[in-house]
Amino acid sequence: MAKLIIRNGRVMDPATGRDGVCDVAIEDGRIAAIGENLEATGAESFDATGMVVAPGFIDMHVHLREPGFEHAETIETGGKAAAAGGFATICCMPNTKPINDNATVTNYIVEKAAHFSPVRVLPIGAITKGSAGEELASIGAMKKAGIVAISDDGRPVMNSRVMRRAMELAASYGMPIIDHCEDLNLSAGGDMHEGCASVRRGLRGIPSASEDVMVARDIVLAEVTGARYHVAHISTANAVAMVEFARARGLKVTCEVTPHHFALADTDTVPYDSNYKMKPPLRAGRDVEAMRRALAKGTIQAIATDHAPHAGSEKMQEFERCPFGITGLETAIGLSMEQLVHPGRITLMRMIELFTTGPAGVLGLDSGRLAEGGVADVTIFDPELSWTYDVNKTLSRSKNSPFDGHEFKGGPVATIVGGEMVWRRE
Repeated sequence: MAKLIIRNGRVMDPATGRDGVCDVAIEDGRIAAIGENLEATGAESFDATGMVVAPGFIDMHVHLREPGFEHAETIETGGKAAAAGGFATICCMPNTKPINDNATVTNYIVEKAAHFSPVRVLPIGAITKGSAGEELASIGAMKKAGIVAISDDGRPVMNSRVMRRAMELAASYGMPIIDHCEDLNLSAGGDMHEGCASVRRGLRGIPSASEDVMVARDIVLAEVTGARYHVAHISTANAVAMVEFARARGLKVTCEVTPHHFALADTDTVPYDSNYKMKPPLRAGRDVEAMRRALAKGTIQAIATDHAPHAGSEKMQEFERCPFGITGLETAIGLSMEQLVHPGRITLMRMIELFTTGPAGVLGLDSGRLAEGGVADVTIFDPELSWTYDVNKTLSRSKNSPFDGHEFKGGPVATIVGGEMVWRRE
């Protein structure tokens, strides 16, 4: 593989604390050297002046839809969208068709990604067969095939006994268990957050309590089992407080937040616009502020997009009928810069941590760092870049985003995976 040298970028690595302008030399898919004025005769040069050179970003919560729903997204198109968003690694949830609850489906995803995705794809296996919440899936076989965690994301495990057994098994494999925390009995029929905005629009609400009670249950079970427990797309102030309490007690509890949950509140939604319908729903302003404080405080370990593509024929229906979920891979860095870094809520290094060492630590990955001799996964972004997101130019197969036409300050410029530049902004 041809040599590549990244010149004059601000190299930032939370794993080592490195923060300074220097060069990064890449050869044979690995980082050959990091330093000032590096010699690299014959190497391709990338001028990163004014840009940040960071470890390859990781998105630990993505829906790629393949197999089964290729009309909405494929492993290839999702991988391309991830590269355009600055992500070198993505973790795909199991709610495909068939559901990733056995080694055969896991192997299919791994092999398809190896051939068609420009970024690394790490599968997450189902907790239960068919994600039905009744019988544990073939977790051991899936782990051998390459899953990095288990989750029934989108279908919470309502049976506490099943969840306990799943946690025990996950603990025995040293693997995290990720839960979509929602009491389906409390949220049944809801379309948006239960509050004044839902009442004004005549829409049934999804109460914060539906998330809170499940987080509380899971934390109790995590203490009983000693499992590594991770809360997916956390969205309420009470849930964050419970995670903070659990961590203070020494429990192995972590959580992630999506960009839309720290950027938008329920009152920011355009009435009846299906692009604002997601689960968990956009919460109240106090919850949004709680997410921002938790990010600054360190309670939250990762920013994850919950990229959930849906074809226009499905998403563009009445609000009550359309599916939950929005795309998010290509806007994550822009929203993080806009909502967190530029207002001074968190530092630039902290933001990078939330996309690198944070998710890597949750999943137990040996990635998310820049080290000589290490794999050359690199994300290059410009904190001052002015750009506008256009869903008609997205690399995803779906266009269901509420941020179409949004003007950002700060965004990805190039993504390098295994020493190869898989995406570069024109």
